Amino acid sequence: MAFEGLTERLQNAIAGLRRKGKVTDADLRETMREIRLALLEADVNFDVVKTFIKTVRERATGAKVLEGLNPAQQIVKIVDEELTKMMGEEATPLNKSAKIPTVIMMSGLQGAGKTTTVGKLALKLKNEENARPLLIAADIYRPAAIDQLEKLGDDMKIPVFSLGTDVNPREIVKQGLALAHEQHNDYVFIDTAGRLQIDQDLMNELADIKDIAQPDEILLVIDAMTGQNAVQTAEGFDERLNVTGVVLTKLDGDTRGGAALSIRAVTGKPIKFVGQGEKMNDLDVFYPDRMSSRILGMGDMLTLIEKAQKDFDEKQAEEQIKKMRENTFDFNDFLEQLQQVQNMGPIEDMLKMIPGMANNPALKNINVNPKDMEHIKAIVYSMTPAERQNPDLLNPSRRRRLASGAGRPIVEVNRMIKQFNEMKKMMNGLMNGKVSPQMQGMMDMMSGGNMPGMPNMGSGLGGKISSGLGNLAMKQMARRLKKAKKKRK
Repeated sequence: MAFEGLTERLQNAIAGLRRKGKVTDADLRETMREIRLALLEADVNFDVVKTFIKTVRERATGAKVLEGLNPAQQIVKIVDEELTKMMGEEATPLNKSAKIPTVIMMSGLQGAGKTTTVGKLALKLKNEENARPLLIAADIYRPAAIDQLEKLGDDMKIPVFSLGTDVNPREIVKQGLALAHEQHNDYVFIDTAGRLQIDQDLMNELADIKDIAQPDEILLVIDAMTGQNAVQTAEGFDERLNVTGVVLTKLDGDTRGGAALSIRAVTGKPIKFVGQGEKMNDLDVFYPDRMSSRILGMGDMLTLIEKAQKDFDEKQAEEQIKKMRENTFDFNDFLEQLQQVQNMGPIEDMLKMIPGMANNPALKNINVNPKDMEHIKAIVYSMTPAERQNPDLLNPSRRRRLASGAGRPIVEVNRMIKQFNEMKKMMNGLMNGKVSPQMQGMMDMMSGGNMPGMPNMGSGLGGKISSGLGNLAMKQMARRLKKAKKKRK
C-alpha cells in the first residue's frame, strides 16, 4: 500500500517528541530534519519539501508551541495541517455543465490506466447519480484499446461509441458528441490516445479534440508509481491542454507517495480521484485531509465507514443489528457479512484505516490469503440449513462431516466455529452496551492505543474480522442509523 515507508519514517520522527515533556529548539530541528529526509525519500519534489519544512518550522517555533502542555501533539497537528494544504485542503468535485451532456476528456500517457479509469469513473457516476454516460473510443493507435473499452462498456452496461481504427479521432469525437446530444446522455467520456512519452503529434491531436469537444473537465490520468516524473507529465499536458484535474492510479502499488504530495503544490491542479485496486469500483474521491491522516498513521475512519455503507443498505443493517441485539445472528447472516467485507477490499488495508493501526507491528503478522475467505465459505456451505440457523447443533460428528465436505482440516472447522461464537458474543455485548475486556480493547484501539492480544490475530481470518472490521463497521453503522432516524422524525 502507498505511503507505508513514509508513514513509518514520519511516525519514528515524531515518536521522539512524544516521549518528551518539553520540546526544545534542538528537538524541533532534529524532528524537522527527519521529516525532510522522509519526504525526500518518498520522492516528493525538492522545492515542495523545502517550502513545507520552512512553513512547519516557522509555525512550530515559539513559546506557545514549545512550552505547551502537549507540544508534540501540537507539532503533529501542524504537520497534518500543512500536509493537507500541500495536497489541496479539501476534495474537488467534477466540473459539471449546466446543460447535458457534461463532457469529460481523459488524457494521459500509455500504461497509466486511462481506459480503465474511464470505465471506473463512468460506473461510479452511473451507480451514484443514476447517470446515463456514453463512452467515446478515440484511441485508434494502441492495440486493442477500442476492444478494451467496448468490453468494459459491455460488462457495465454502458454504451460505447466507436468507428474502428481507420477513422480520424477528431471525426470520431464529432460523431460521438452528436449521438450523445441525440440520446440525451448525462455524461460523455472521451478516451483519447496516449504515448510512451509526450510528443508534438499527440499534443496537436489532443488540442484539436479539446477545440471540438469543448470539454467541461480535462482529467489527466497519472501512474502514482512514476514518482516525480508524474509531476513533469502533469506540467507537460497542462501547458497545452490546461488540465482541470488529476486522477492518480495504482496508489495501492509499491509507490512512495511523492506524486500525490507534489502534483498539487507544483502544478496547482487538484487531484480529484485515486485508483487503489483493479476492480471497477476501486476509484475513490481524493480527500487531502484523510490522506494526510493516513500518512501520519492516524487512520481514516470516514473512508472506512463509507466503504461499509456502500455494501450495507439501511434495511439490511437494521436487520443485522436487531439480530445481534437479540443474539440470533446465525451463519446465514455471517455469510452475508463476509461477502460484504470482501467487497470492501483487503482486510489488511481496512485495518490500517483504524487510528493507531498504520505500521502497527501486530499488522505485520497479518497476511490474509484471499483463499482463506473461500475456505470459510466452503465450511459454511457444507452445513445444512438447520445447522446454519442453529450453530449449537454442530456436535463433533457434524463437524467432521463439515471438514470432509469442505475439504478442510477438522482443526480449521473447530477454530472457525469458535471464532464465530466469540464474534457473536462480542457483537451482542456491543449492541447491548456491555463492555467486555475484549471490547474495551477495541475501544482502546479506536482511540489510538494497542489492542490486547493483537499479535494473535494472525491465527485465523475469523479472528481478524471479529477483532477489527466487523464490530467497528457495525457500531459506526448503528450510530449513523440512529442519527438518520432522528432526522426523519
